[in-house]
Amino acid sequence: MNLFKSLFTVLFISLIVVVSFAQKTVPDIEVKTLEGKSVSIQEYLKDGKATVISFWATWCSPCKKELNTISDVYEEWQEEYNMKLLAITIDNSRAIRKVKPMVDGFQWEFEVLSDVNEDLKKAMNFQTVPQTFVVDKDGNIVYSHSGYSPGDESELEDILAGLIAEDGDEEKEEVKKEKKKKNKKKKEKDDSDNDGEGENDED
Repeated sequence: MNLFKSLFTVLFISLIVVVSFAQKTVPDIEVKTLEGKSVSIQEYLKDGKATVISFWATWCSPCKKELNTISDVYEEWQEEYNMKLLAITIDNSRAIRKVKPMVDGFQWEFEVLSDVNEDLKKAMNFQTVPQTFVVDKDGNIVYSHSGYSPGDESELEDILAGLIAEDGDEEKEEVKKEKKKKNKKKKEKDDSDNDGEGENDED
């Protein structure tokens, strides 16, 4: 019963977020690495993985709690859900110097980027941090969540699990299509062989 309830929850949440964010994608805006190199956020969304984008700041306690919680399960999530995390700080030019020491101190293994001028934040139209988005392997935003309370990571994991389930269904459909093609070709070949045998019998 609990398994059925969990599956229903995943499917229900997936349906809601897909309907809510249909056709929405991450805008092509430049962010910076912690080394100061400018790069389009789109460059990080081309590897066919689900991507969690978490906007944060060094002065935001809930942000750090969320990222530390995800950090504890990050390796497991990467393996189970074929995902990655982009933690994008909105610290301004004065506070940005605090970011790398904090990242090193927390030993975060995920990618940390900077949106100093808040260009990406404005383009994605949210007010404050923490703000979390999930982007599917095709680049569509399928989930958005504001704030953080302990336990929110479970909902995030449900979304990632739902995406993996959808990918599995797509793979099954592709296998079915390929099988149908092979069967059709085999049938055409068999029919052709039978026609040839019929002509020989007439001779």
